[in-house]
Amino acid sequence: MKKICIIVLSVLLIFILIIKLNKKNDKADKITVAEVTHSIFYAPFYVAIEKGYFKDEGLDIKLVLTSGADKVSASVLSGDAQIGLAGAESAIYVYNGGEKDYLQIFSGLTKRDGQFILGRNKVDNFDISMLKGKEILVGRKGGMPSINFLNALQNSNISKKDLDINYQIDFASLSGAFIGGTGDYVNLFEPNASLLEKNKEGYILASVGKLSGEMPYTTFYARKNFIKNNKETIKKFNNAINKGLSFVEENEPKVIAEAIHKQFPDNTINELTSMIQNYKQSDSWLNNTVVSKKLFENLEDLLIKNKLIESYVPFNKLVINLNE
Repeated sequence: MKKICIIVLSVLLIFILIIKLNKKNDKADKITVAEVTHSIFYAPFYVAIEKGYFKDEGLDIKLVLTSGADKVSASVLSGDAQIGLAGAESAIYVYNGGEKDYLQIFSGLTKRDGQFILGRNKVDNFDISMLKGKEILVGRKGGMPSINFLNALQNSNISKKDLDINYQIDFASLSGAFIGGTGDYVNLFEPNASLLEKNKEGYILASVGKLSGEMPYTTFYARKNFIKNNKETIKKFNNAINKGLSFVEENEPKVIAEAIHKQFPDNTINELTSMIQNYKQSDSWLNNTVVSKKLFENLEDLLIKNKLIESYVPFNKLVINLNE
């Protein structure tokens, strides 16, 4: 009788242990992501959330809006967020600042600037030379939006001295400042660009990304030690982003709009479809999460040219490509 009791108790303990292990395996890893802005520009990321790609990988994503790439990097470095979604230049600045537990880029998302130049009036056959002698709002000096705009000017053989470039307006306040009467032109991402056009407060004239060229414009990064100690979590996150990029590449704008509508409830499906079409036409998204050395050097060339860094940083230290 005693042996039977021991056997039953052992089986019961094993059964309880199995249940606990299964519960542990079912529990998603909670990841806080600091995003520099909430924009249609990041559609593949939101697809990964709304289509359940992160959940399929066992990850529970919490989004925190953190305006400004410098603030995103600060949030990740402080531990308030584990992963940052922002311009790759912020990781370079942190590395050059001597941070030992610096930021490493492990997943790419966009491959060119996502801004559109808006003016106060509709202009047929707009040319960037029309900005000469005018004031344009571009956001923080040294940030990806402003330096890509400068690159667009240089690619068109236009000197920045030929126009009044306003760096004084905070990124999140650009729309409001322009609506309030500041500047002749403004650079905006979606959905803000189309919202101004819908309300006849501004008109989309050109894509900054097409004028500037390809580079790792928006990437996901984390602290070096976090990546080292959480390799499986980072791989799972990367897998979900790859699925999101594939979905966006393979589907029509309306299908994508329907998939991410919950992320932008104030916009109609038709509005989102139009915005996504704008980004598709601009060839804004990477095909997969790989950030190539060539693409990274395009960014560094831009930073060096604008005297924001003095020389190249070591690619293999700052970039980890998990699916190469």
